[in-house]
Amino acid sequence: MTSQVTGRLGVGIVGSGFIADFHTRSFRGVRDADVVAVCGRTAETVRQVGDVARELRVGDPTGYDDVRAMVRDPAVHAVWVTTPNHVRLETVRAICEEVTSGRAELRGIAIEKPLGRTVAEAEEVLKLVEGAGLLHGYLENQVFAPGVTRAHELVWARGASVSGSPYLARCAEEHSGPHRAWFWQGENQGGGVLNDMMCHSVEASRYLLTPPGTKARDWLRPVSVEATIACLKWARPHYADELVNRYGPEVDYRRSPSEDYARATVVYVNGDGHQVVAEATTSWSYVGAGLRLNYELLGPEYSMSSNTLDTESKVFLSREVAGGVGEDLVEKQNAEGGLMPVVPDEAATYGYTEENRHMVERFLDGAQPREDLHDGRDVTRLLMAAYLSAQEGRRVDLTDPATQERLAAFVPDVALGKWRAGV
Repeated sequence: MTSQVTGRLGVGIVGSGFIADFHTRSFRGVRDADVVAVCGRTAETVRQVGDVARELRVGDPTGYDDVRAMVRDPAVHAVWVTTPNHVRLETVRAICEEVTSGRAELRGIAIEKPLGRTVAEAEEVLKLVEGAGLLHGYLENQVFAPGVTRAHELVWARGASVSGSPYLARCAEEHSGPHRAWFWQGENQGGGVLNDMMCHSVEASRYLLTPPGTKARDWLRPVSVEATIACLKWARPHYADELVNRYGPEVDYRRSPSEDYARATVVYVNGDGHQVVAEATTSWSYVGAGLRLNYELLGPEYSMSSNTLDTESKVFLSREVAGGVGEDLVEKQNAEGGLMPVVPDEAATYGYTEENRHMVERFLDGAQPREDLHDGRDVTRLLMAAYLSAQEGRRVDLTDPATQERLAAFVPDVALGKWRAGV
């Protein structure tokens, strides 16, 4: 039976790692969809994601090791792409070739952040998907996080409507470092923490500065970017050795580091003609309870703030309690004792549940999601401008056509293995 008959969307997930697991768990809160297929490079991880789906009763997915075979499965109506950055483009190309050849029929495709390691990759992904005639969503969960979306809605309705549009957004994402070796490798990942996590903070700030129901690209005109990157912790000899011990010689931050800290200031002109500013900070060198997401929005007579570690529940474990290492309290957990925050439903808190509910509803309705691949391409361009700024130690003028042309082909030194910490 087809989705048109049943009114349900069959979702195939490409990739079977950490983020695929997060998406699968989020479908507990999504109606009208089932996880019907999982595709990955490793049979064991595919089985694990499938087992999670079956345990949570969000689907009984078929396992695949070939994305082309998966999208030909008539039970698959839409695809969520969660593969690592360095294989993202080839994955999308394979999916789109199956659709354009007529061997596969899909309603839509949703692609994890960042859309590409470079502007050129992001542009090609967008071109492939639109050429295949697919509806498309950009999986930026933070702009669907309930704490952010509700505060955004209230600030614009009660504050901005009376005193004027907001003028400053501050967004930060910090934790102690990624789960897998490829994240730490500049070439495979496309950079370091700036590419990995500032994509979240840049898009969250664009969202906060934009009125509800309006697309950021229609409201905000980028003017300039100024950025700094550094490797504050993981290039130190002790910690560089720790990475080698953890992941092997392919992650050697003595020889080829990526940045573990990044800061960027983006200046825009908004739809009211006012200058507005977004400040983004990200790091893999944060030592605290675990993943910390901070959001602030300031306007003429109002402000809002949100911090994911300011939880309604906490637990305290004394020094007499010894426990094994885990992430049962919060993602990227750094301790098992003391006073610890508890995030009871991380998939909901971080926005995955609402994100996937939105994507499913739009695909079933035959409508374009509000967060689409054009947003992913725009974010990638801002990230590359930030790398260029940090690399050359100057403010990058985004109103200059020559700069836009350069960004179209720009590859950061970090991604080329040419960047050195402290230089």
